[in-house]
Parts: sequence; structure tokens; C-alpha cells
Amino acid sequence: MSTAVEIAPVTFTPGAVKELFKLKDQQEIGDDFGLRIGVEGGGCSGMSYILGFDQKKEGDQEFWIDGIKVFMHKAHGMYLMGMEINFQDGLNARGFTFNNPNAASTCGCGTSFSV
Repeated sequence: MSTAVEIAPVTFTPGAVKELFKLKDQQEIGDDFGLRIGVEGGGCSGMSYILGFDQKKEGDQEFWIDGIKVFMHKAHGMYLMGMEINFQDGLNARGFTFNNPNAASTCGCGTSFSV
């Protein structure tokens, strides 16, 4: 008998994990919700990141990353594989940042990219 183990496509920094748990508690997110990570067309560089709590949809893969349930549509994995998500809380910037090795270029705000 063999079992398939899916490798999580993204990683979180400790700061991102802390902020995600904080947001989940503040917004009283139910156990049937997970963190949706994905991409969509648009943004100044061609594609934008999706990051938010959502319910599982058809075509989604489910991962557990650092205690966080993550949903990602199967087709988005090719754009996001190996990406690191961080949370910055500084004077110059506050919010989630995406370090994506698949991005050929990114915009100045860091929320859109091209491949």
C-alpha cells in the first residue's frame, strides 16, 4: 500500500504565521474555512496574488502549513511553488509580502507579478 504525500507549495515566515492566527481569531473564522492562496489576472505586472480566508471549492488542494489550513486551486501551483509569504510590520511597510521565485518581474507594491 502506498500513500501520496503532497508537498506544501508555499512557506510562511514566523511573522506571517503569527499574523494569520491573529487575523483568524479577530475575525472569528470557522473551522470550515482555510487560507486561500492563489493568483488572478490583473495588477500592474499582469497577475495579482490572492490571500484571504475562504471555504474549500471544487478543484482545490488542501494543505496544512505551520498549523494553518491552506486551500489552493490546483492550476495555481505552477505560479506559486516555492513562494515564501512574510508579514512586515515596520515604519515603511505593513502587510503581507510575497517572495516568489517563479516571478520574472514584480511591481513596486509587491502584490503583482509576471512570469
